[in-house]
Amino acid sequence: MPRYRTLFRTPEFTPLFLAGSAQTAAQTVVGLGLATLVFRATGSPLLSALALFGPSLAQLVGATTLLSAADRLPPRAALSGVALFFALATGVLAIPGLPAWAVFAVLLAEGLAASLGGGVRHGLLNEILPREEYLLGRSVTNMAAGVCQIGGFATGGLLVALLSPRGAVLAGAGLYLAAAVAARLGLGARPPRAAGRASVAETWRSNALLWSSPARRRTYLALWVPNGLVVGCESLFVPYAPERAGLLFACGAFGMLAGDTAVGRFVPARLRGRVRFPLQALLAAPFLLFVLDPGPPLAVAAVTVSAVGYGASLLHQERLMELVPEELSGHALGLHSSGMLALQGVSAVLAGTLAQYTSPRTGMAVLAAASLAVTFCLARAERAGRGAGSTEGPSSAARPSPRRGRRRTA
Repeated sequence: MPRYRTLFRTPEFTPLFLAGSAQTAAQTVVGLGLATLVFRATGSPLLSALALFGPSLAQLVGATTLLSAADRLPPRAALSGVALFFALATGVLAIPGLPAWAVFAVLLAEGLAASLGGGVRHGLLNEILPREEYLLGRSVTNMAAGVCQIGGFATGGLLVALLSPRGAVLAGAGLYLAAAVAARLGLGARPPRAAGRASVAETWRSNALLWSSPARRRTYLALWVPNGLVVGCESLFVPYAPERAGLLFACGAFGMLAGDTAVGRFVPARLRGRVRFPLQALLAAPFLLFVLDPGPPLAVAAVTVSAVGYGASLLHQERLMELVPEELSGHALGLHSSGMLALQGVSAVLAGTLAQYTSPRTGMAVLAAASLAVTFCLARAERAGRGAGSTEGPSSAARPSPRRGRRRTA
């Protein structure tokens, strides 16, 4: 079984890991600071949720226009350039008196850039690591995301309390700059993974090809919808408990860390297919308790236990990699990332709207019930597909490259 130390001995894994960790920390610090700033200015749960997760909505636009470039750009230049753009754009968000329309315009631009950056990053990870180490590598990056979110939300909460929400946003801009430096200095000058010209038409063709397989459709929906609805629940932490939002976010990140550790290191291969959907159901079930307006200890426990279910995403990602050819790996993973984040943005809007007309706790409970229903339907469809003898793999989309892992030519 691959071990964690073998990953960090792999060339380029460490700088990619550090750059991704810095960006995750930046996103959490900036998100909390900006959501608090918007909520204080407007008192609107909807606008607060949009400030925190609104850039995710733009990922949907990026996934339908820019994603073909994920496999057709040099990874080092693309990742360092995207991180530098985030640093500059986040600095703009910290300008005092910036109109609300300008704030959301910047967030839209950041979401478009993130849709491209996610595809490049995940595709490069798939290229750096051999197939047998991919799940462990994703586990480690997800664990790092959990740690960085814990630290980011804790630091962001401290910065908001001691300085100001705007100070937290500026700190996030500095972290984005650090990510750009780590990518530029640490990654090698690899060529693009695929030849040809990136275009909107090519993006649509590849998306249609990936979406043409029932097995891949089910896997994408499992990666996007149930998790997105639960993130909608989390987007209401600020209006639900403004003084404890940072704690709830940090506890959720801790639960995600625990789930990713358990799945990536301890769940044997023979059990992974069986636990995917039960683990995903765990993600939503604890949020049903919020309809009872639980006290702080129970709310913290529910959020922590719920986030363990995010470990199911690792298993769905592993399944996705079994179903796509290597030359489309960056595009396929970018589509996963963009679709997931877009659904998170949609769910944040839905949650904010429900909270606006009912209450934050009602919005959480409704979205949690919807997430459970979708998970149940997808699990039934998966069993039906297997019962029909479906054995779809990469060949149903295109012929895979004979080499995996450390391929260095386009």
